[in-house]
Order: sequence, then structure tokens, then C-alpha cells
Amino acid sequence: MLAALGWGSLAAASLIIGAFLGIVRSWKADVVGAILGFGAGALISSVAFELAEEGVMIGGLVSVAVGLAFGAFAFFAASRWLFHIGSRSGGEAAGFPLALGALLDGIPEQTVLGIGLASDEGVSIALLIAIFVSNLPEAIGSSSDMIESGQQRRFVILLWTTVAAICALATLGGYVIADTASPRLQAGINGFAAGALLVMLVDSMIPEARDKAKDWAGIATVLGFAVATGLSALS
Repeated sequence: MLAALGWGSLAAASLIIGAFLGIVRSWKADVVGAILGFGAGALISSVAFELAEEGVMIGGLVSVAVGLAFGAFAFFAASRWLFHIGSRSGGEAAGFPLALGALLDGIPEQTVLGIGLASDEGVSIALLIAIFVSNLPEAIGSSSDMIESGQQRRFVILLWTTVAAICALATLGGYVIADTASPRLQAGINGFAAGALLVMLVDSMIPEARDKAKDWAGIATVLGFAVATGLSALS
């Protein structure tokens, strides 16, 4: 159990690291865009190979599809709510969609990590690194946007520390429920993470990467996808 919490904390730590990197210095827009593009590519690989494909193998296509729908609509509804908050607060909700995406995909992703640990499969190094690597650009991009919109540094760090703590606890939760979680439930969890990620990528992360990095966004995305896919293959 302590090992699950330790691995979960390690994976989620990149959220706090990314938040610090986003506020300690002023990042050029094209650099932030390239980082976001790299993270988007890593997340696309995670969706394809660590979540959707693995989920289908574990519990079948229907369970993954149901999870996909719930994850997609969960992010969509929460994102619209944040948009309305931002429109009333003069844009101070900038960066929150990425934080929301990190939370909605981080919880099921790290739950999957905990289930794997409890089932004696050991830690999935590819999934662990994919979570760690993709968390960094989300946190950097989000915290940079929040600072630019006028949020206090203390608030940004507190927000991302809270998100990281919840995600780390999700690994422990996955470890605890592993014995009772059916293959279909595990597949649904994978699908939920994949659905939330895909909506976040299309609605927030990729458009922002393109807007800031221009033509370099595509190259950065392919590079992130290649690195994450390579890590997945090595596992």
C-alpha cells in the first residue's frame, strides 16, 4: 500500500514541478506552445496504447466505449462551467481547463496504475513515465496562463498541489479496490480517462499549442507521440 502511494506521488509530482516552472520565470509563447504540443503527443500515445487498447484487452470494447462517453461528457460539462466562470470574472479562469483535464484524466490514469500494482503486474514504467512527462506541459501551460491572467502565485501552487494530492491518492484507491474491481470496471476506468483526455486535447491543449507555437506545434506533437510510444513499446 505504501508502495502504491509512493509510485502515485512520484507520478503526480510532475504537476507541482510544472506549476513551479510555470511561475518562476516568464516563458515565451512559442516555448510554452512547443511544450504543450509535446505533451499533447504524449497524451495521444497514452490514450491509444495505455488506456484504450489496454482497456479493450482487459474488459472489452463496450466497457471502454461507455467509459469514453462518460469521460468526454464529464470534461465537456465541467469545461463549460469554467468558461462561464471565466466570462464573469474577466478571464481569470484562464488555464483552468488544463488543470481540469489533469484532474479528470489523472484520477482514472493513476487508479489504473494502482490496480496494476495490486495485481502483481508491477508498476507500468511506460504508463508512469507517460503520466509524468505529460503532466509537466499541462501544469506549465496552465500555471503560465493563470499568472498572465492575474492569479496569485500562492493560489496557483495550492491548486496544483491539490490536484497532485488527489491524483496520488487515486493510485492508493486503485490499489485498494483492485480485488473487487471487475475487468469491465477497469476497462471503463481506462475509457473514462481516454474520453476526458481526448476532449481536453481537442478543445484546449492542441489549439493553445498551435496558437502559441504556430507551425512548430505539429513537430512537437509528433515528437511527444514518438517518445511516449517508444516507452510504451519498451514496457
